Order: sequence, then C-alpha cells, then structure tokens
Amino acid sequence: MTEHKNHPTSNFLRSIIERDLAQGTYASRRWGGSPGDAAHHAKGLPDPAKIRTRFPPEPNGYLHIGHAKSICLNFGLARDYGGVCHLRFDDTNPEKEEQEYVDGIIDAVRWLGFSWQGCGGDHLYYASNYFDFMYRAAETLIEAGHAYVDEQSAEEIRASRGTLTEPGKNSPWRDRPKEESLRLFREMREGRHPDGAMVLRAKIDMASPNINLRDPVIYRIKHATHHNTGDRWCIYPMYTYAHPIEDALENITHSICTLEFEDQRPFYDWVLERLAESGLLTHPLPKQYEFARLNLTYVVLSKRKLIELVEKGYVNGWDDPRMPTLVGARRRGYTPEGFRLFAERIGVSKADSWIDYAVLEDCMRETLNESALRRIAVLDPIKLVIDNYPAGQSEECHAPNHPLRPELGQRVVPFSRELWIEREDFMETPPKGYFRLFPGNRVRLRYGYVVECTGCEKDANGNVTVVHCTYLPDTKSGTPGADAVKVKGNIHWVSAAHAHPAEVRLYDRLFRVPHPGAGDRDYLDDLNPDSVKIITAQLEPALKESRPEERFQFERHGYFIADRYDSRPGQPVFNRTTTLRDGWQK
Repeated sequence: MTEHKNHPTSNFLRSIIERDLAQGTYASRRWGGSPGDAAHHAKGLPDPAKIRTRFPPEPNGYLHIGHAKSICLNFGLARDYGGVCHLRFDDTNPEKEEQEYVDGIIDAVRWLGFSWQGCGGDHLYYASNYFDFMYRAAETLIEAGHAYVDEQSAEEIRASRGTLTEPGKNSPWRDRPKEESLRLFREMREGRHPDGAMVLRAKIDMASPNINLRDPVIYRIKHATHHNTGDRWCIYPMYTYAHPIEDALENITHSICTLEFEDQRPFYDWVLERLAESGLLTHPLPKQYEFARLNLTYVVLSKRKLIELVEKGYVNGWDDPRMPTLVGARRRGYTPEGFRLFAERIGVSKADSWIDYAVLEDCMRETLNESALRRIAVLDPIKLVIDNYPAGQSEECHAPNHPLRPELGQRVVPFSRELWIEREDFMETPPKGYFRLFPGNRVRLRYGYVVECTGCEKDANGNVTVVHCTYLPDTKSGTPGADAVKVKGNIHWVSAAHAHPAEVRLYDRLFRVPHPGAGDRDYLDDLNPDSVKIITAQLEPALKESRPEERFQFERHGYFIADRYDSRPGQPVFNRTTTLRDGWQK
C-alpha cells in the first residue's frame, strides 16, 4: 500500500513549539525514566524527548472521528519535532469506565498508525496510577491553606457559585482550620463518610470573573469499584484537578486541548504553580494550548446521541459502518492514511468552523485511488446473451490490477456466452446521448469484445429479463483488431458461468441534512432512510477469496471492503466505503 505523501502545513501550535525549541524553554528538563514528582525526575538524565504531548481519552466509550483529529495532531507533532506522545487513560471516574473501552482505544490509535513507544520507553499510562500522588498533593494544598473540606451539598455549592455577572458567596466552611480539613479529608479517604457528604475544594477567589476559579471542587466521595484500582479508593479527583498533575508527572511540554477547556486554563496553571511552590513539582511546567474541535456536517458526535442511536436500534452497534466511531469507520473501509490526510488538510485553528463531510470522503477517495486493487462487480444484474458465441466455450480476458501501478500486474477475467451486465446499461428506447446498449447500437465489453445489441426478452409484466447481442470476433481488447471498430460506449460485465454471488451493503450517510437536529428539530427526524441497502451482486471470480478488510475499487461503482466480521472463507461480504464521486453536491 502506498502512503499518501503530504507535507505538514504551519499552524499556531507548530509556531509555539518551534519558538520553545529555539528558546530552549524545556531544554533543562530531566526524565526519571517514568512519570514522577520533582524528586523523581531530578535523579534522571536530561529528557531525551525534545517535546512531550499526550492523547488523554477517558475510557468511557468508543473514539469517534473528532478524536482522530486529536490523535493525528498530538502524535504527529511529537513525531515531527523529535518528541514522544503519551497515550494516557484519564480514568478518574470509576462509574463509567470499562476495560472494553481501554482495549478499543489502544486498537484505534494503533490502527491510525501511531505508537506511544519512543525516547527510551513505552509511554502508555493511567491517571489512576497517580492517585497516590494526587492525594499527597491535595494534603499539601490543605496544609498550605489552598484547599478546604466543604460540607455543603452539591446543590448548595452550585447555588453559591454566583453567575457571570454576580460574584459567588463564600462557603461557611471556607475558613475552617486546615487541621480540621486535613482530618476530614483523611476520614473521606478511609470511607467514613457517605457519597455527597463532603468534598474538597480549592481555595482561590469566589469573586473571580472566571467561574472556574471560584473554589472548584477537586475531590469527591464515590464508593465505586474502579476498573484499574478496584476498591482501594473511595474518593476520586476531579478531572480539572487531575489533568494538570498528570501532565506534570509525565513531563508533558505542550498540553493540547479543545477550546472548551480554555476557561479552565487559569485553574490548570494555578494547580501546577501551587504544587511547584511546595516542591512537589519543578519548573518548567507544562503549558496548555487550545484548538478548535472538529465540527463535521452530516454526523452527530454527541456521546448521548450516539448512545441513543445504538441502544434504540437505529444502527447495528457501535461499529455499524454508518456510525462516526473509528470502529465504524474502519469497518466501512475508511483508511488510516485517509484520516491522516484529512487531519492535515483541515488544519488546526483557534476558531470554530464547520467542515463538510465531503472533505473527509475526498481524502478517503484520494488514498484509496492509490492503493485499492480494481475488480469488477455487477450490482444490479441482468443477463446478456451473445447469440453467436459458441455455447459451452469460455476464454480468458486480461485486466490490470491497478491502472496507475503496472507493477501490480494483470488478472484473468473469464469470458463466456452468457454474461451479467448492469441493468442500467440497456435501454430499449434510449434518450439522446445514451451510448450503452440499445437495439442496433454497439458497445465494447471492457477488456473483451465489441458487441451489437439485437433485442431483448420480457416477462409478462413487460420487464426486460434478457438482453441479446452478437459479438465481433476480431475486436478483442489487446489484439490488433481492437481499434478497428470505434464505439462510444464501454460497459463492464461478469461471466455468468464463473460469477460469484455475494452480499453487498451499499452504505451512505446516516443523516440526510448537514446539521441534524438544527433549530428545534429532533435529530432522529433527520435520519437518512436510504443510509444502507443490502443487495446480492455478481462478482468476478477473483473476489471470491477476498480476505476480511481487503479493499477494492469496484469499477464504475466506488470503493468497497470485505467486512471484517461477517466475511467467511470463500464467502466475502462487502461494504461500500464511498462512491467514486460525491453524489451529495447540490
């Protein structure tokens, strides 16, 4: 398979990284061989990674197309600047996370062509492995007067936060002695209090114009079993507290987030600075940068909506080829190369914008055009009988495996008296400009002979059932007589005696409008009723032994893949990846 050649274009993140490298911003860092605090890294050698980025998914669902952009961005930047990208599972919420999702995320990142190995190690990490440090850091914040235990209910805390125009109100527990907060926090850890009884809050500024700095909660009680730590903990850190700590322990230089985290950046910096003041962390500290998340037309990426589509049976599971999940995209036949090209093509911006789904499809076509072998499939078959061809005889025609890559050679396509052709390739009374089969007209059977249509047979309802023709024996493709007869039409075919019937699933976009659910509409009302059509097609014999996930261009029809789950030896099932051209353009 050929890799699409493409050169990274500059963006604001690349400019930041290049500036930091030129100024030696992170040149003094040391790496202790694994994540750790200031003392751990101080014992290490100079960090072999020039930069460190991370892709930090929460393992509470399947990754989707939007995640592909973030994966390509973070791993791509690390690769291009002599660094390493960590794969880190942000597993701080025990109630929603499962090993199934961990495994799926690992598979997805590998499938996209990226690795978390490099610069002297295997950089796959779990936030939950840092719980001990996070707890120690929280005690340090309490002892320094930067955190306190609050016994207000969640509703009371919410009510006292204030609004964008009104300051918040101090908790009645805000000035409790730090010794008391420390005792209660330890009791929380020991499981002596029920869920919701109290929380640990950072003490910052209840009048801050940034609501995220109004004493945010950093620990809550949750008596729940964690997929990685089991029942060892009954208190869990909040994501906004845990995330900067995870970055610092892992020596992350450039922490790249989507724009919804921009308002959280001051708290990110506050946490790191307070822990550096205490000596737990050391400078230079990680820096957070935000970019616009992917907004793609004709899809929904909301986890709630995706769950509804699956659980209510609008699709056949998370890996349904119509789903915007990466497991669905893979099953549909989308390529890692296409996703990497897409990420490069749409670029990185600070401003939100919509990307037309056609851009993603074009990237897939571009990479598949280079890599997919050509094959013949008749999707809506009707019989063509060559009346003057000897009954029982067959011969070999030769077709290129890839017209742009002659090194891939040719394949044999058997030819016989009875063929399958596309129903649309015959019309008894054609309109002007129709150059395919109609009585009296000649066409070339691609890779075969020129034939002349003589008529057709019909059933009792007037439907055409068989088309008849005669062939010109001296016009076979590849022979001296091939150019002797000029024709305007060229159609594909499969020998009926040699054809392999197979299930083919014609997938299209799941939604029929660019913005499902826009305005006051229910997004389910925008589902495309024609998003899949299942047919039995007639395939050339070379396709019979297709292996799961083999990709092909079915000539004239588009790109298809042998389904990775439902295909069996000698019985492939094909999914349409995309048509040859965009059929959605107005």
